[in-house]
Formats: sequence, structure tokens, C-alpha cells
Amino acid sequence: ALDARPSPIAGQWYPGDARRLAASVDGYLADAALPELAGEVVAVMAPHAGHIYSGPVAGYAFAALRGLQPDLVAVISPMHHYAVPGLLTTAHAAYRTPLGDLLVDSASLQALDDLLKKKLGAGLAYVKNDPEHSLEIELPFLQRVLGAEIGQAAPFRLLPVMVRAQDAHTIQMLGEALAEVLAGRRAVLVASTDLSHFYPQKVAQVLDAEVMQRVAAFDPQAVLSAEDEGVGFACGRGALAAVMWASKSLGANTAQVLRHATSGDVTGD
Repeated sequence: ALDARPSPIAGQWYPGDARRLAASVDGYLADAALPELAGEVVAVMAPHAGHIYSGPVAGYAFAALRGLQPDLVAVISPMHHYAVPGLLTTAHAAYRTPLGDLLVDSASLQALDDLLKKKLGAGLAYVKNDPEHSLEIELPFLQRVLGAEIGQAAPFRLLPVMVRAQDAHTIQMLGEALAEVLAGRRAVLVASTDLSHFYPQKVAQVLDAEVMQRVAAFDPQAVLSAEDEGVGFACGRGALAAVMWASKSLGANTAQVLRHATSGDVTGD
């Protein structure tokens, strides 16, 4: 039997029924009115609140992957749990959502672990049954937009990394190691991050605009330092900056903000 990580959030953070989940994710993807994207998409950043809050924005990120047929997708997220420092990954062979399983690419994970040990002196911490929502919440979008049949294994392998480290050296080395593992592969990167938390709408708009401007400038170091400067926040800033550094190494040369919203836009709160 396949050792799949069971979902701790299906039925709470997103619909637990496969057909309802597929229909709602398809709806978010269909509603995304993307501008013309020049060039090849190397990576996307997407939010990770519950789908009712994040889905309409995530739809824009993942719609940008339409038509791609990657054989490997690296999803890099923060880790909101555990006191383990550094970088973590799953010890399971797959992630399971109501839509089916996503097999972990153990060879790529091993290669990444080896590179990190060389570059940082420490590799990945492997964890079982983790409660982390920010990585899993993106998976149904990947399953739907990249053509996974309901109940079947996804047609691509997963490279999952959860980031607790926030120091620039670790994050940049992670970015470079990811680029080395993905180079020459049909691969896509996903950075999972929300922006400011628990601010009034007007304040949130200002803080978020600063981070988005740094993303659009394609400056991972500036994204990391926004929080230290107190001018903008991203709970997945490490994951985001690592994906930006990896993308640069893989030849990406421009970044584009497609959509922004706050939970206040959804709830009116």
C-alpha cells in the first residue's frame, strides 16, 4: 500500500468531497482573467488561506500554468508548526487530497537533501503526519490545472519543502539547490505565502503593496528584508525568496503581479 500523508484540512480549509472540490477549483481557475504573459512561466506565488478566502487569487496564479506539462512540481511553503529550525519535507511517499494522490519524487528530494548538506552543512528534516496547511492547500489547484483525473495519481511528481529558516544565506542556498535539482527538467516552482495578517484593510493595502512592488522588481533579498524594515510582511517570505532565487538561476528575468486581495474583500470585515 502507498504511504500517503492523510489530509488534516480537507473538509475544513477546502471542500472534502472530490466532485465539489474539483468544481470549486475549476471555477476559480475559470474566473481568472489573465493578461498576456510574455515568455515562459518558471514559477508562481499563491496564497494559502482557506479556499473561500484565497481561491479567487490562487486561481490567477495557477491559471498561468495552463497548458504546461511538467513532470516535477516543487511546492515551497512556510512551516507554521514544530520548533525544528531550518528546512523540512515529508517522510511520506505521497500527499493525499480528496482528488487523489500526488507522488513525491524521492530521487529529487534526495538530490536536494545532498546539495543542502554540501551548501549548508544541514539537509532536510523529514516529518510524518505534519499538520501544515500552507503546502497542501495548493495541491488541488495543481491537480486540476495540470490534468490529474479524479481518484488517479497526478501526472507529475511533487518536491515539497517547508521553510522555517528566514536568514538570507539559508534561503539563497535553498534557491540555488532547487535550481540545480530542477535544471534541465520540465519543472515548475510554486511559492506559497500570504501577506500581512490582522491589520485594518487600509494598512494591509499599504503593507502588501510594498511586498508586491519588491516581488515585481524581482528582488528576493528585498522581499526578505521588508519585514525587518517593518514595511511589509509575508508569512512565507523565506519560501517566496527561495523560489525567486531558484527562478533567477533557471533563467527567469521578470516577475508580474497578477492579482491581490485580502480576506476583508471576501468577508467585508
